[in-house]
Amino acid sequence: MDKRLLDILCCPVTKSPLRLLAENELTALNRAIANGQVLNGAGTRVAAALASGLITRDEKTIYRVDEDIPVMLADEAIATSQLADFPRTR
Repeated sequence: MDKRLLDILCCPVTKSPLRLLAENELTALNRAIANGQVLNGAGTRVAAALASGLITRDEKTIYRVDEDIPVMLADEAIATSQLADFPRTR
């Protein structure tokens, strides 16, 4: 993802800055998705693994990135609070 775009993106709800998901974070998220454990902001089960994602700096919300296009919709966001084994950097 273009660094200039990443520098201006923020969470549409909290306005928190975003960063790319690390490989271990993406792996943990996709494992939970494969196990049917992940719901998006609309309460719909997330069925497809993410190829890439953005996470708020407070590590509370993940937004998927489809073909280098961030999907910055609150209804599509994934709360990390539902991910028991999600690696935390803080």
